[in-house]
Amino acid sequence: MPDHARSHTLPDDSALYAQDFFAWTRAQAALLETGQLSALDIPHLMEEMLALGSSEQSQLSNRVIVLLAHLLKGLWTAEHQPLVYDYNQRGWRITCRNQRRAIERLLRRNPSLRPTVPEEVLESYPNAQGEAALALGLTEEMLPPECPWTPEQVLEIDFWPV
Repeated sequence: MPDHARSHTLPDDSALYAQDFFAWTRAQAALLETGQLSALDIPHLMEEMLALGSSEQSQLSNRVIVLLAHLLKGLWTAEHQPLVYDYNQRGWRITCRNQRRAIERLLRRNPSLRPTVPEEVLESYPNAQGEAALALGLTEEMLPPECPWTPEQVLEIDFWPV
């Protein structure tokens, strides 16, 4: 890019990207605001835009894992450890409700993520199974090998497996 195209920016946006990400974001925003599109650091902007989208998908995945792990803990302890279930189920239900509300908010803000929920439940289940097993002092084989609930049940605000 010609030097004159960057005359209103900091000296080298690529170097700035590596040295001070916050300053780089401010410089890129200023260029957008003033219409200096030819001066934008396009390769890094593209990278960051893709990362933003990926972070939304990651947030969905993380929330589904937490939700499934708590559902599994409720399912297993209700049958095998009733005292543990009685002591913990209220907190687990609260966590499930909070995760479901956060997921619904995320899906409302990002409607194109909604069709990915069934796959996300399927792909997140092994991680949730591992977390639940570890939390309960079990082996993963002691929990259902596949998710016992539909994606709709997993997201239903009042669904509880017991």
